[in-house]
Amino acid sequence: MGITKKRFTAVVVGLGLVGGLAACGSSDGDGQPSGGSRTVTLVSHDSWAVSKDVVAAFEKQSGYRVRVLKDGDAGTAVNKAILTKDNPQGDVFFGVDNTLLSRALDNGLFQSYEAKGADRIRAEYRADGERHRVTPVDTGDICVNYDKKYFADRELDPPKSFDDLVRPEYKDLLVTENASTSSPGLGFLLGTAARYGDDGWQDYWNKLKANGVKVVDGWEQAYNEEFSGSAGGKQAKGDRPLVVSYASSPPAEVVFADPRPGTAPTGVAEGTCFRQVEYAGLLSNAKNAEGGKALLDFLVGKRFQEDMPLNMFVYPVTEDAEVPEEFTQYGPQAADPETLAPEKIADKRDEWVKSWTSLVLK
Repeated sequence: MGITKKRFTAVVVGLGLVGGLAACGSSDGDGQPSGGSRTVTLVSHDSWAVSKDVVAAFEKQSGYRVRVLKDGDAGTAVNKAILTKDNPQGDVFFGVDNTLLSRALDNGLFQSYEAKGADRIRAEYRADGERHRVTPVDTGDICVNYDKKYFADRELDPPKSFDDLVRPEYKDLLVTENASTSSPGLGFLLGTAARYGDDGWQDYWNKLKANGVKVVDGWEQAYNEEFSGSAGGKQAKGDRPLVVSYASSPPAEVVFADPRPGTAPTGVAEGTCFRQVEYAGLLSNAKNAEGGKALLDFLVGKRFQEDMPLNMFVYPVTEDAEVPEEFTQYGPQAADPETLAPEKIADKRDEWVKSWTSLVLK
């Protein structure tokens, strides 16, 4: 999903095989839940991040101690969770997004639970109807980012749209991620499918390929090694001034810089954005279902939702959560991002990825 502290250093995502701090349950005299485990385990991809004081407040309020199991990149974590669903590693899974949601639901990864405070979640981010097997937690946009200095030095306007990327003045400037091994790469593919339709996206990629697009395995390589505008990589800067990343990458460039610059060194081509939504769910056969429900309530609570942006560099999904100034100043959400219905993604995703692989990588 949007760029996070972890994602700012590594966000390769393999697809693999396949409200308030509300407490749940009664408690005993010392504030701990009576009966069952006092530990609730969250299984997540490596990008999970939250302030210590926010977790501590939840633990004090609910009586549950939170254990976090980071299980690799998002695709790998989803795959492992599916393979271990009969004997899950934890109680709640966080980090499946709308590009892979159908895979998790079709494999029975989650059980139904409607989180307390879910009525505050914006309607456009909700999924799964009345079954409530997943709870929206955050959202963000996958977009082409550009190196401002590169374009200013050459007095060349940066691209604004998908159509611009195939123009000759941007030949050999774009690097993107493999759609079969990377979440932003897949999101960019889905964005082109949404923009040009079933009959047009392959022709668009033929043009993009002819215009010198470079494809690498994942985000870390693309952003930190190939992109000329990154300040976050340990490698020498690359020579590509256009990269598929996130709308929240510019504020991350500002927040992590020391000293902070007055303006972000990178910008976003808003006509290239695809909207992602990230979900959490109560795992089927969770050993501590009550603790898991309390944790899901916490994830949509105002305190967590407002803590999340500057930790995981994603946007909150609840109506009452305020967005930090760094986001509104350096990385506003796209006004009109491309979107696809979950049913469309479920029906076409694997076919599109297979066709894309044959078209672009061969």
